[in-house]
Amino acid sequence: MSWLFLALAILTEVAATLSLRASEGLKRKIWAAPIAIGYIAAFVCLGFSLHFGMPVAVAYGVWAATGIALTAVLSRIIFKEPLSRTMAIGIALIAAGVITVEFGSSAAH
Repeated sequence: MSWLFLALAILTEVAATLSLRASEGLKRKIWAAPIAIGYIAAFVCLGFSLHFGMPVAVAYGVWAATGIALTAVLSRIIFKEPLSRTMAIGIALIAAGVITVEFGSSAAH
């Protein structure tokens, strides 16, 4: 159950971040509600993920890394923003760090 809520946290946070980009820095007020609702939902879902037993280091690491990766890829697709090879390597390094934290957390139990 904790992984389901973490997935929802990631998806709502990415949606809110992309909405923030679409709002052009909140110049387009129509995006204000999806931004606010998305970020609130993301934190509530992250809280439920922790409530159901996921360690905070794992939850936050996976949330942040996956959010960065999804936002970068979707920003490239939707907004035609750059996604260079160097950026992709950075995302891979973040993912490797999160995997390392997950293994460390599993080994601690």
